[in-house]
Amino acid sequence: MSRAATSVQMAAAPQVAPTHRVRQVPAVTRAVAILRLLGRSEESLGVNAIARALGLVPSTCLHILRALTAEGLVAIDPETKRYRLDAGLLAIAGSVLSRNDFRELAQPELDRLARRHRVTAIGVQVIGLEHIVVVAISRPDHALRLHVDIGSRFPALISASGRCIAAWSGQPWPVLERHFRGLRWDRPPSWSAWRAEVEATRAKGYAVDEGNYIRGVTVVAAPVTDARLAVSHVLVVVGVKEQIRQIGVDALARELCAVARALSRRLGG
Repeated sequence: MSRAATSVQMAAAPQVAPTHRVRQVPAVTRAVAILRLLGRSEESLGVNAIARALGLVPSTCLHILRALTAEGLVAIDPETKRYRLDAGLLAIAGSVLSRNDFRELAQPELDRLARRHRVTAIGVQVIGLEHIVVVAISRPDHALRLHVDIGSRFPALISASGRCIAAWSGQPWPVLERHFRGLRWDRPPSWSAWRAEVEATRAKGYAVDEGNYIRGVTVVAAPVTDARLAVSHVLVVVGVKEQIRQIGVDALARELCAVARALSRRLGG
């Protein structure tokens, strides 16, 4: 990172418990892939289009779609024979959100940050080194509009939040590098530069992405730890580069870290 920053102390770097190898269940994996594909698509899709996109045998794809339809997770247009997500997913998502302690605690803080600084404030849940999922968001009407909603998924190590996750993941550099190589940025940092930024993140307690992920946009992030002292969530503030500079990157980072520490304590971290 190019900016000098005042050190913001977090709890000692948490150690992540070793992950266990999970046996793949092809039918479940394919069903989830279909749901995610339909969730990303702006229009309904036919069996052949879904099968081609996911590399599935059409007959296998059809059987899975029929099962998902029977469960109310997917709906089919009887005329076009095209599939889309159905309301059954809303009931599941609603249950998750209603029982999400982090979202309940973080939302008021995100609202305050968004109002005070006219930025978009986001809370994400960490799903290992693979993905993060947006579980809370606040944005004033006049703020930078991002294509981010509750449930949006992103690669875990992307942007400032990714630097936080990498810094406290407990994973060796070769493992992190494999994930890093698959990331897509507007202005990609080199591996050596990104590694140095991850180390700086661990020292300062927060991360900053100035235009790497999205050109002209600055992202500031701070980790939230759970009862096992693992990074379970990340708080993220997003704004136009000049806007964040006017607020002050260091000042905004200190405020975000204070909120993250308070949330960590309330979540048992």
